[in-house]
Amino acid sequence: MADLSKLKKSKLGTPPSPDEASQNLTAPEVAPATPQAEPRPRRDGRSARKTHRTLPFATRVSPDFDGRLRDIAERDGLLLVEVLERALDAYEALKESR
Repeated sequence: MADLSKLKKSKLGTPPSPDEASQNLTAPEVAPATPQAEPRPRRDGRSARKTHRTLPFATRVSPDFDGRLRDIAERDGLLLVEVLERALDAYEALKESR
């Protein structure tokens, strides 16, 4: 078994009785009311300088989709997001025409 006799003795003394202890744990939690500001969208400074797009958008795609998307972007001299925006516009136009 471990020899506990070598451990330091506490220098704090005996704890106060429950009557002497602070009552802050039984008091209700009340915080001052502060007006809440509207949350701002997150900004990515690098992309905002070039394209004025400020919201990051990440997703997982298949390698085939990624290759096709990058091929189209390179062929047409577009950013990946511009290809996606045009695809969304075309999809919405197709749905409205039906």
